[in-house]
Amino acid sequence: MTTEEWNNWSGSLRFTPERIETPQTEEEVCELVRQTADAGGTLRVVGQGHSSSPLVQTDDVLLSLEEMTGVESVDADRHQAWVRPGTNIEQLGEELLDEEMAVHNQGDINVQQIAGAIGTGTHGTGDTLGNLSTMLLGVRMVTADGRIIERNIEDDPDFIHAARVSLGTLGIFVGLRIQAEPAYKLHRQEWCTGVEECLDHLDDLIEQNRNFDFYWYPRSDEVKIRTLNPPGETPELGYAELQKENIDWAPRNLSRQRMLKFDEMEYSLPASDGPQAFRRVRDKMLAEHRRDVGWRTLYRTVAADDAWLSTSYKRPTVTISLHHNASLPFWKFFNDIEPVFHSHDGRPHWGKKHNLRADRLATLYPKFDDFRRLRRQLDPDGVFLSDYMAELLGER
Repeated sequence: MTTEEWNNWSGSLRFTPERIETPQTEEEVCELVRQTADAGGTLRVVGQGHSSSPLVQTDDVLLSLEEMTGVESVDADRHQAWVRPGTNIEQLGEELLDEEMAVHNQGDINVQQIAGAIGTGTHGTGDTLGNLSTMLLGVRMVTADGRIIERNIEDDPDFIHAARVSLGTLGIFVGLRIQAEPAYKLHRQEWCTGVEECLDHLDDLIEQNRNFDFYWYPRSDEVKIRTLNPPGETPELGYAELQKENIDWAPRNLSRQRMLKFDEMEYSLPASDGPQAFRRVRDKMLAEHRRDVGWRTLYRTVAADDAWLSTSYKRPTVTISLHHNASLPFWKFFNDIEPVFHSHDGRPHWGKKHNLRADRLATLYPKFDDFRRLRRQLDPDGVFLSDYMAELLGER
Protein backbone atom coordinates (compact mmCIF):
# COMPACT_ATOMS: atom_id res chain seq x y z
CA MET A 1 0.00 0.00 0.00
CA THR A 2 1.24 3.48 -0.85
CA THR A 3 -0.09 6.99 -0.45
CA GLU A 4 1.25 9.32 -3.10
CA GLU A 5 0.19 11.55 -5.96
CA TRP A 6 -0.77 9.65 -9.07
CA ASN A 7 -0.50 11.13 -12.56
CA ASN A 8 -1.47 9.79 -15.93
CA TRP A 9 0.73 9.19 -19.00
CA SER A 10 0.42 12.74 -20.34
CA GLY A 11 0.60 14.46 -16.95
CA SER A 12 -2.72 16.28 -17.38
CA LEU A 13 -4.50 14.23 -14.69
CA ARG A 14 -3.09 14.34 -11.16
CA PHE A 15 -4.70 13.38 -7.87
CA THR A 16 -3.83 11.81 -4.52
CA PRO A 17 -5.94 8.80 -3.55
CA GLU A 18 -6.17 7.72 0.07
CA ARG A 19 -4.05 4.73 -0.88
CA ILE A 20 -2.78 2.79 -3.89
CA GLU A 21 -2.98 -1.00 -3.70
CA THR A 22 -1.13 -3.46 -5.96
CA PRO A 23 -2.51 -6.96 -5.37
CA GLN A 24 -0.80 -10.00 -6.85
CA THR A 25 -3.61 -12.56 -6.61
CA GLU A 26 -7.34 -12.74 -7.22
CA GLU A 27 -7.88 -13.50 -3.53
CA GLU A 28 -6.13 -10.25 -2.60
CA VAL A 29 -8.41 -8.34 -4.99
CA CYS A 30 -11.46 -9.93 -3.35
CA GLU A 31 -10.26 -8.96 0.11
CA LEU A 32 -9.55 -5.36 -0.92
CA VAL A 33 -13.03 -5.03 -2.41
CA ARG A 34 -14.64 -6.46 0.74
CA GLN A 35 -12.66 -4.11 2.97
CA THR A 36 -13.60 -1.11 0.84
CA ALA A 37 -17.28 -2.07 0.74
CA ASP A 38 -17.41 -2.68 4.50
CA ALA A 39 -15.90 0.76 5.10
CA GLY A 40 -18.46 2.41 2.80
CA GLY A 41 -15.68 3.49 0.44
CA THR A 42 -15.10 3.42 -3.28
CA LEU A 43 -12.47 1.75 -5.42
CA ARG A 44 -11.26 2.47 -8.94
CA VAL A 45 -8.94 0.29 -11.01
CA VAL A 46 -6.07 1.85 -12.92
CA GLY A 47 -4.03 0.43 -15.80
CA GLN A 48 -1.09 2.13 -17.45
CA GLY A 49 -2.69 5.56 -17.12
CA HIS A 50 -2.84 6.18 -20.85
CA SER A 51 -6.39 7.55 -20.60
CA SER A 52 -6.63 11.27 -20.04
CA SER A 53 -10.26 11.50 -18.87
CA PRO A 54 -10.78 11.19 -15.08
CA LEU A 55 -12.01 7.57 -15.25
CA VAL A 56 -9.68 6.46 -12.47
CA GLN A 57 -9.65 9.62 -10.35
CA THR A 58 -10.63 8.93 -6.76
CA ASP A 59 -10.07 10.22 -3.23
CA ASP A 60 -10.33 6.68 -1.91
CA VAL A 61 -8.74 3.39 -3.07
CA LEU A 62 -6.86 3.17 -6.36
CA LEU A 63 -6.11 -0.41 -7.36
CA SER A 64 -3.39 -1.31 -9.85
CA LEU A 65 -3.33 -4.75 -11.52
CA GLU A 66 0.22 -4.34 -12.83
CA GLU A 67 1.36 -7.48 -10.97
CA MET A 68 -1.32 -9.66 -12.56
CA THR A 69 0.06 -10.25 -16.04
CA GLY A 70 0.54 -12.90 -18.69
CA VAL A 71 -1.39 -15.45 -20.72
CA GLU A 72 -2.97 -18.05 -18.42
CA SER A 73 -4.00 -20.68 -20.95
CA VAL A 74 -4.70 -21.12 -24.65
CA ASP A 75 -7.12 -23.12 -26.75
CA ALA A 76 -5.05 -23.63 -29.90
CA ASP A 77 -7.87 -25.23 -31.86
CA ARG A 78 -10.22 -22.26 -31.38
CA HIS A 79 -7.45 -19.63 -31.21
CA GLN A 80 -8.65 -18.41 -27.83
CA ALA A 81 -6.80 -17.48 -24.67
CA TRP A 82 -7.41 -16.55 -21.04
CA VAL A 83 -5.23 -13.59 -20.08
CA ARG A 84 -4.63 -11.66 -16.89
CA PRO A 85 -5.88 -8.07 -16.73
CA GLY A 86 -2.57 -6.25 -16.23
CA THR A 87 -0.98 -7.68 -19.38
CA ASN A 88 -0.03 -4.81 -21.66
CA ILE A 89 -0.75 -5.05 -25.36
CA GLU A 90 2.90 -5.39 -26.35
CA GLN A 91 3.41 -8.29 -23.92
CA LEU A 92 0.16 -9.90 -25.04
CA GLY A 93 1.26 -9.75 -28.68
CA GLU A 94 4.58 -11.44 -27.95
CA GLU A 95 3.10 -14.16 -25.73
CA LEU A 96 0.41 -14.95 -28.31
CA LEU A 97 3.05 -15.10 -31.03
CA ASP A 98 4.75 -17.80 -28.99
CA GLU A 99 1.49 -19.73 -29.39
CA GLU A 100 1.31 -18.87 -33.13
CA MET A 101 -1.64 -16.56 -32.49
CA ALA A 102 -2.42 -12.84 -32.72
CA VAL A 103 -5.32 -10.51 -31.96
CA HIS A 104 -7.31 -9.12 -34.89
CA ASN A 105 -6.16 -5.51 -34.47
CA GLN A 106 -4.36 -3.04 -32.23
CA GLY A 107 -4.35 0.67 -31.65
CA ASP A 108 -1.60 3.13 -32.42
CA ILE A 109 0.11 2.62 -29.06
CA ASN A 110 0.80 -0.70 -27.29
CA VAL A 111 1.45 0.32 -23.67
CA GLN A 112 -2.13 -0.07 -22.43
CA GLN A 113 -3.11 -2.97 -20.23
CA ILE A 114 -5.58 -5.28 -21.91
CA ALA A 115 -8.37 -4.88 -19.34
CA GLY A 116 -8.27 -1.10 -19.64
CA ALA A 117 -8.01 -1.17 -23.42
CA ILE A 118 -11.07 -3.41 -23.67
CA GLY A 119 -12.96 -1.55 -20.95
CA THR A 120 -12.65 1.81 -22.70
CA GLY A 121 -13.24 0.61 -26.26
CA THR A 122 -9.69 1.22 -27.49
CA HIS A 123 -9.43 0.58 -31.23
CA GLY A 124 -7.19 0.49 -34.24
CA THR A 125 -8.37 1.16 -37.78
CA GLY A 126 -10.03 -0.84 -40.53
CA ASP A 127 -13.65 -0.65 -41.68
CA THR A 128 -14.15 -4.42 -41.23
CA LEU A 129 -12.35 -4.58 -37.87
CA GLY A 130 -14.05 -3.97 -34.54
CA ASN A 131 -12.47 -2.31 -31.52
CA LEU A 132 -10.50 -4.39 -29.04
CA SER A 133 -13.56 -5.06 -26.88
CA THR A 134 -15.10 -7.21 -29.62
CA MET A 135 -12.60 -9.99 -28.91
CA LEU A 136 -13.86 -10.41 -25.32
CA LEU A 137 -15.71 -13.74 -25.00
CA GLY A 138 -15.68 -14.25 -21.25
CA VAL A 139 -14.66 -12.67 -17.96
CA ARG A 140 -13.71 -13.76 -14.49
CA MET A 141 -14.68 -10.82 -12.33
CA VAL A 142 -14.67 -9.67 -8.71
CA THR A 143 -18.06 -8.20 -7.85
CA ALA A 144 -18.83 -5.42 -5.39
CA ASP A 145 -19.36 -7.91 -2.54
CA GLY A 146 -15.94 -9.47 -3.06
CA ARG A 147 -17.06 -12.62 -4.87
CA ILE A 148 -15.59 -14.01 -8.10
CA ILE A 149 -18.04 -14.78 -10.88
CA GLU A 150 -17.43 -16.02 -14.41
CA ARG A 151 -19.57 -15.18 -17.42
CA ASN A 152 -19.16 -16.32 -21.04
CA ILE A 153 -20.84 -15.22 -24.21
CA GLU A 154 -22.21 -18.71 -24.90
CA ASP A 155 -24.24 -18.62 -21.67
CA ASP A 156 -24.97 -14.92 -21.12
CA PRO A 157 -24.43 -12.83 -24.27
CA ASP A 158 -26.10 -9.71 -22.87
CA PHE A 159 -23.71 -9.68 -19.93
CA ILE A 160 -20.68 -9.86 -22.24
CA HIS A 161 -22.12 -7.16 -24.51
CA ALA A 162 -22.36 -4.94 -21.43
CA ALA A 163 -18.99 -5.97 -20.02
CA ARG A 164 -17.04 -5.34 -23.22
CA VAL A 165 -16.97 -1.57 -22.62
CA SER A 166 -17.84 -1.15 -18.97
CA LEU A 167 -15.36 1.44 -17.68
CA GLY A 168 -14.57 -0.58 -14.57
CA THR A 169 -18.07 -0.05 -13.15
CA LEU A 170 -19.47 -3.61 -13.25
CA GLY A 171 -16.61 -5.24 -11.36
CA ILE A 172 -12.88 -5.88 -11.49
CA PHE A 173 -11.75 -8.13 -14.31
CA VAL A 174 -9.19 -10.64 -13.05
CA GLY A 175 -9.29 -12.89 -16.12
CA LEU A 176 -10.32 -12.23 -19.71
CA ARG A 177 -11.12 -14.82 -22.35
CA ILE A 178 -10.32 -13.41 -25.77
CA GLN A 179 -10.74 -14.50 -29.36
CA ALA A 180 -7.55 -14.36 -31.40
CA GLU A 181 -6.63 -15.80 -34.81
CA PRO A 182 -3.66 -17.53 -36.41
CA ALA A 183 -0.51 -15.39 -36.33
CA TYR A 184 -0.15 -13.25 -39.44
CA LYS A 185 2.21 -10.75 -40.97
CA LEU A 186 1.42 -7.29 -42.34
CA HIS A 187 3.17 -5.09 -44.87
CA ARG A 188 3.16 -1.57 -43.42
CA GLN A 189 3.57 1.38 -45.79
CA GLU A 190 3.58 5.10 -45.06
CA TRP A 191 2.88 7.64 -47.78
CA CYS A 192 2.90 11.44 -48.04
CA THR A 193 0.40 13.37 -50.17
CA GLY A 194 -1.87 16.40 -50.21
CA VAL A 195 -5.17 16.65 -48.37
CA GLU A 196 -7.35 16.81 -51.46
CA GLU A 197 -5.58 13.89 -53.10
CA CYS A 198 -6.25 11.80 -50.01
CA LEU A 199 -9.88 12.85 -49.72
CA ASP A 200 -10.49 12.29 -53.45
CA HIS A 201 -9.43 8.66 -53.01
CA LEU A 202 -10.80 8.17 -49.51
CA ASP A 203 -13.44 5.55 -50.34
CA ASP A 204 -10.93 3.42 -52.26
CA LEU A 205 -8.34 3.73 -49.50
CA ILE A 206 -10.85 2.51 -46.93
CA GLU A 207 -12.22 -0.34 -49.05
CA GLN A 208 -8.99 -1.62 -50.57
CA ASN A 209 -6.79 -1.83 -47.46
CA ARG A 210 -7.05 -4.06 -44.42
CA ASN A 211 -5.89 -1.16 -42.24
CA PHE A 212 -5.93 2.43 -43.39
CA ASP A 213 -5.74 5.76 -41.65
CA PHE A 214 -4.29 9.18 -42.24
CA TYR A 215 -2.71 11.93 -40.21
CA TRP A 216 -3.32 15.51 -41.26
CA TYR A 217 -0.66 18.07 -40.31
CA PRO A 218 -2.16 21.57 -39.92
CA ARG A 219 1.11 23.48 -40.33
CA SER A 220 1.99 21.93 -43.73
CA ASP A 221 -1.60 21.08 -44.72
CA GLU A 222 -0.38 17.67 -45.89
CA VAL A 223 -1.27 14.15 -44.85
CA LYS A 224 0.54 10.92 -44.05
CA ILE A 225 -1.35 7.85 -45.22
CA ARG A 226 -0.70 4.53 -43.48
CA THR A 227 -1.73 1.20 -45.00
CA LEU A 228 -1.24 -2.31 -43.65
CA ASN A 229 -2.04 -5.36 -45.75
CA PRO A 230 -1.10 -9.02 -46.07
CA PRO A 231 2.23 -9.27 -47.91
CA GLY A 232 1.63 -9.33 -51.65
CA GLU A 233 -1.61 -7.31 -51.39
CA THR A 234 -0.10 -3.84 -51.18
CA PRO A 235 -1.73 -0.87 -52.95
CA GLU A 236 -0.44 1.34 -55.72
CA LEU A 237 -0.94 5.01 -54.84
CA GLY A 238 0.15 7.02 -57.87
CA TYR A 239 -0.85 10.26 -56.15
CA ALA A 240 1.35 9.71 -53.05
CA GLU A 241 5.04 9.32 -52.30
CA LEU A 242 6.04 6.15 -50.46
CA GLN A 243 8.34 7.14 -47.59
CA LYS A 244 8.89 3.93 -45.61
CA GLU A 245 7.73 0.34 -45.46
CA ASN A 246 8.41 -2.94 -43.70
CA ILE A 247 6.96 -6.41 -43.22
CA ASP A 248 6.67 -7.97 -39.78
CA TRP A 249 4.33 -9.90 -37.52
CA ALA A 250 1.10 -7.97 -37.01
CA PRO A 251 1.51 -7.10 -33.29
CA ARG A 252 4.92 -5.59 -34.04
CA ASN A 253 3.68 -3.63 -37.05
CA LEU A 254 0.27 -2.31 -35.99
CA SER A 255 1.57 -0.27 -33.04
CA ARG A 256 4.54 2.01 -32.52
CA GLN A 257 6.29 3.36 -29.44
CA ARG A 258 5.55 7.03 -28.86
CA MET A 259 8.24 9.06 -27.12
CA LEU A 260 6.38 12.39 -27.33
CA LYS A 261 3.40 12.60 -25.02
CA PHE A 262 0.16 14.36 -25.78
CA ASP A 263 -3.41 15.00 -24.71
CA GLU A 264 -6.20 13.97 -26.99
CA MET A 265 -9.87 14.44 -27.81
CA GLU A 266 -11.49 11.83 -30.04
CA TYR A 267 -15.04 11.41 -31.24
CA SER A 268 -16.64 8.54 -33.15
CA LEU A 269 -19.01 9.64 -35.89
CA PRO A 270 -21.28 7.82 -38.33
CA ALA A 271 -19.00 6.71 -41.16
CA SER A 272 -21.04 8.62 -43.73
CA ASP A 273 -20.41 11.88 -41.83
CA GLY A 274 -16.64 11.43 -41.62
CA PRO A 275 -15.43 13.41 -44.67
CA GLN A 276 -17.72 16.38 -44.00
CA ALA A 277 -16.80 16.49 -40.31
CA PHE A 278 -13.10 16.31 -41.11
CA ARG A 279 -13.39 19.20 -43.58
CA ARG A 280 -15.16 21.29 -40.95
CA VAL A 281 -12.47 20.50 -38.37
CA ARG A 282 -9.72 21.31 -40.88
CA ASP A 283 -11.31 24.63 -41.88
CA LYS A 284 -11.67 25.68 -38.25
CA MET A 285 -8.13 24.70 -37.36
CA LEU A 286 -6.63 26.50 -40.36
CA ALA A 287 -8.64 29.62 -39.60
CA GLU A 288 -8.17 29.80 -35.83
CA HIS A 289 -5.62 27.32 -34.42
CA ARG A 290 -2.88 26.76 -36.98
CA ARG A 291 -0.31 28.92 -35.22
CA ASP A 292 -0.73 27.30 -31.82
CA VAL A 293 -1.48 23.68 -32.72
CA GLY A 294 1.26 21.86 -34.57
CA TRP A 295 0.11 18.35 -33.73
CA ARG A 296 -1.60 16.10 -36.22
CA THR A 297 -5.25 15.09 -36.56
CA LEU A 298 -5.91 11.37 -37.00
CA TYR A 299 -8.70 9.86 -39.14
CA ARG A 300 -9.56 6.16 -38.66
CA THR A 301 -12.38 3.70 -39.35
CA VAL A 302 -13.95 1.09 -37.05
CA ALA A 303 -16.55 -1.61 -37.78
CA ALA A 304 -19.95 -1.59 -36.06
CA ASP A 305 -20.34 -3.83 -33.01
CA ASP A 306 -22.83 -4.80 -30.30
CA ALA A 307 -21.11 -3.69 -27.08
CA TRP A 308 -23.63 -1.56 -25.23
CA LEU A 309 -21.31 1.38 -24.47
CA SER A 310 -19.06 1.01 -27.51
CA THR A 311 -18.65 4.17 -29.54
CA SER A 312 -19.30 1.96 -32.59
CA TYR A 313 -22.47 0.40 -31.22
CA LYS A 314 -24.65 -0.59 -34.20
CA ARG A 315 -23.03 1.84 -36.61
CA PRO A 316 -19.96 1.82 -38.89
CA THR A 317 -17.69 4.50 -37.54
CA VAL A 318 -15.12 7.11 -38.43
CA THR A 319 -13.02 8.50 -35.59
CA ILE A 320 -11.36 11.90 -35.64
CA SER A 321 -8.70 12.53 -33.00
CA LEU A 322 -7.28 15.90 -32.00
CA HIS A 323 -3.84 15.94 -30.39
CA HIS A 324 -1.94 18.60 -28.48
CA ASN A 325 1.49 18.43 -26.88
CA ALA A 326 1.46 17.38 -23.25
CA SER A 327 2.05 20.30 -20.85
CA LEU A 328 0.63 22.90 -23.29
CA PRO A 329 -2.86 24.41 -22.76
CA PHE A 330 -5.37 22.35 -24.71
CA TRP A 331 -8.90 23.10 -23.48
CA LYS A 332 -9.46 26.23 -25.57
CA PHE A 333 -8.59 24.28 -28.71
CA PHE A 334 -10.56 21.16 -27.77
CA ASN A 335 -13.61 23.14 -26.63
CA ASP A 336 -13.68 25.09 -29.88
CA ILE A 337 -13.68 21.96 -32.06
CA GLU A 338 -15.92 19.75 -29.91
CA PRO A 339 -19.25 21.28 -31.12
CA VAL A 340 -18.42 20.07 -34.64
CA PHE A 341 -18.43 16.51 -33.30
CA HIS A 342 -21.64 17.11 -31.36
CA SER A 343 -23.41 18.25 -34.52
CA HIS A 344 -22.67 14.86 -36.11
CA ASP A 345 -23.98 12.84 -33.13
CA GLY A 346 -20.42 12.10 -32.11
CA ARG A 347 -19.74 9.69 -29.27
CA PRO A 348 -16.63 10.62 -27.24
CA HIS A 349 -13.87 8.13 -26.63
CA TRP A 350 -14.34 7.25 -22.97
CA GLY A 351 -10.63 7.50 -22.17
CA LYS A 352 -9.97 10.87 -23.81
CA LYS A 353 -10.90 14.48 -23.16
CA HIS A 354 -14.54 15.46 -23.60
CA ASN A 355 -17.26 17.42 -21.84
CA LEU A 356 -20.35 15.20 -22.14
CA ARG A 357 -22.29 13.81 -19.20
CA ALA A 358 -25.18 11.42 -18.67
CA ASP A 359 -28.02 13.57 -20.03
CA ARG A 360 -26.42 13.80 -23.49
CA LEU A 361 -24.73 10.39 -23.41
CA ALA A 362 -28.08 8.69 -22.81
CA THR A 363 -29.31 10.03 -26.16
CA LEU A 364 -26.26 8.69 -28.00
CA TYR A 365 -26.28 5.12 -26.66
CA PRO A 366 -29.50 3.10 -27.17
CA LYS A 367 -28.49 0.66 -24.40
CA PHE A 368 -27.40 3.32 -21.89
CA ASP A 369 -30.28 2.69 -19.49
CA ASP A 370 -29.89 -1.09 -19.80
CA PHE A 371 -26.25 -0.72 -18.85
CA ARG A 372 -27.11 1.41 -15.82
CA ARG A 373 -29.69 -1.15 -14.64
CA LEU A 374 -27.13 -3.95 -14.82
CA ARG A 375 -24.55 -1.83 -13.04
CA ARG A 376 -26.97 -1.14 -10.19
CA GLN A 377 -27.77 -4.84 -9.86
CA LEU A 378 -24.09 -5.71 -9.58
CA ASP A 379 -23.02 -2.73 -7.46
CA PRO A 380 -26.05 -1.23 -5.68
CA ASP A 381 -23.90 0.66 -3.16
CA GLY A 382 -21.58 2.23 -5.73
CA VAL A 383 -18.35 0.61 -4.59
CA PHE A 384 -16.93 1.12 -8.10
CA LEU A 385 -18.38 4.62 -8.58
CA SER A 386 -16.19 7.66 -8.06
CA ASP A 387 -17.74 11.13 -8.14
CA TYR A 388 -16.76 11.49 -11.80
CA MET A 389 -18.16 8.10 -12.78
CA ALA A 390 -21.44 8.82 -10.96
CA GLU A 391 -21.73 12.09 -12.86
CA LEU A 392 -20.79 10.46 -16.16
CA LEU A 393 -23.43 7.74 -15.79
CA GLY A 394 -26.06 9.87 -14.08
CA GLU A 395 -25.96 7.95 -10.82
CA ARG A 396 -26.44 9.29 -7.31
